[in-house]
Amino acid sequence: MAAGETQIYAKVSNKLKGRSTTSLLDPLLGMGFPAHTALKALAATGRKTAAEASDWLHCHCNDPSLDDPIPQEYALFLCPTGPLLDKLQEFWRESRRQCAKNRAHEVFPHITLCDFFTCEDQKLECLYEALKRAGDRTLGAFPSAVPLVLHSSVSYLGFFVNDSTADIIQEFAVMFATEASILADCTVKPCTKQLHLTLAHKFYPHHQRTLEQLARAVHPGHSCQWTAALYSRDMRFVHYQTLRVLFQYKPQNMDELTLSPGDYIFVDPTQQEEASEGWVIGISQQTGCRGFLPENYTERASECDTWVKHRTYTFGVAPDPSSGKDGEASSRRNGEPQPLPVSQSSSLQSLQATILRKSVLVVRHGERVDQIFGKSWLQQCSTPDGKYYRPDLNFPRSLPRRSRGIKDFENDPPLSSCGIFQSRMAGEALLDSGIRITSVFTSPALRCVQTAKHILEELKLEKKIKIRVEPGIFEWTKWEAGKTTPTLMTLEELKGANFNVSMDYRPAFPLPSLLPAERYEDYLHRCAVSMEQMVSTHPQDGMPQPPLPHFPATGVLHRCLCIDTCPPTQALGPLISKPRADGIQDRRVNTDQPRPLPRKQRN
Repeated sequence: MAAGETQIYAKVSNKLKGRSTTSLLDPLLGMGFPAHTALKALAATGRKTAAEASDWLHCHCNDPSLDDPIPQEYALFLCPTGPLLDKLQEFWRESRRQCAKNRAHEVFPHITLCDFFTCEDQKLECLYEALKRAGDRTLGAFPSAVPLVLHSSVSYLGFFVNDSTADIIQEFAVMFATEASILADCTVKPCTKQLHLTLAHKFYPHHQRTLEQLARAVHPGHSCQWTAALYSRDMRFVHYQTLRVLFQYKPQNMDELTLSPGDYIFVDPTQQEEASEGWVIGISQQTGCRGFLPENYTERASECDTWVKHRTYTFGVAPDPSSGKDGEASSRRNGEPQPLPVSQSSSLQSLQATILRKSVLVVRHGERVDQIFGKSWLQQCSTPDGKYYRPDLNFPRSLPRRSRGIKDFENDPPLSSCGIFQSRMAGEALLDSGIRITSVFTSPALRCVQTAKHILEELKLEKKIKIRVEPGIFEWTKWEAGKTTPTLMTLEELKGANFNVSMDYRPAFPLPSLLPAERYEDYLHRCAVSMEQMVSTHPQDGMPQPPLPHFPATGVLHRCLCIDTCPPTQALGPLISKPRADGIQDRRVNTDQPRPLPRKQRN
């Protein structure tokens, strides 16, 4: 170990002297990592475990900035929890759905106590101690309830804290700033403005009335336990855009980034001159490396998505004498999950009881014809006068009649012959298993309706059970190539083509409500609402109902059934890149995952 590193290590060890737990730094030094990079990894991961820091260091082995002495930026927020937080998050979702995204959606609900400041990596543990000392001194005087008053203007909507309570909270912020200055040698500026919790900021003026109506549903008197939370961010990317990766991508050139679903990429909008159309240059948070990536493999993320939570101090809970120990599990310091409140526990029990009463089979459609013959499949099987013929045995024998002719099949392809065989085999397997089907729901895509029909035929139920078409489980419209949703067959056309579809079923999302290039959150919401309606219309006799969705929707609907929340964005990625069970690489055309635009190579 170099002399300079030994001095840093000794300095940190002296700060922690007298504690019973072993420092998180020791195992990292034992692995051979230099002290300055080990401390940097601990700061970047919230100083939780040595394993997380070790993983971070291995991922950043090629990071050109790994040895740069760039500290993290830290901020202290007062965050609500419990029923009040639930109401605020509901407001966040509804305001974004009804009035589009505004600046408030970039960060979680909070009251800013101390704006961002820097702290050296080796003094981070001292910063945690500053939070604990300030919290302990304020705990007895902290109010049991924080009164909030709604304020609205043309470009701002939020709650303000009244003066008497605000004085106590600001005194806590001043204590933290003072302790941080003494213990960690940090220059911290406590918030001097009137304390406020922002609901909406920089929105369109015509949305003000709608936002005010939504805000009135958030009653400040809801039960709440306030928590002071210390967060950090990478100061290099403050003015960058943050992108969330949706799909896996393997680099085709040396200057491209490897992408995995759930990764975050920092992009400087002012430094994109070298990027071709449809591509951007960014820096991966996962590896610290810089390179090109296809923009259509990502979506915009919120500003706070890449922030790291370090320690918390919850007011109203008796202090834990052991919570100051480095790396120890403490809900007040580390934000570990708490036992579910009674209300949430009863909600989960109710959900489990519903699942026990009702069974749902989620079935994916069979092989689609364009999956085998590519995007030009329609040109391969149509005559110059627009008539269909069968050029290959894996093409279907015939196509149903559509009012606008054969061209509408281009973005609404049918099953291949193998797809029809797969569907019949699925129906035969259900028949052999003895499962009794009581109702069937399907996406309006032709391949899904066909799959449902062939399954019912094998079950000998094609005349007894009508197929209910639910557009709400149609695939994510952002995957569609055009700027409009594909033209799908109407119920009248399906009935005319001998599909036994229900003309009485009222879907959760009518066909015209499908919007092109919808946000992923809207797609999740659509699937969840549709599943709720399908389950609620199902007879409570324990018999299964199979919805016939698309590949990603299969996973989404499964998660909506098993948990009480929609899956996170990154949950979709593994579904798209799912390998074949036999281990053989599937080289067929993947029509779901978008393709990157071709890059113009630099000289």
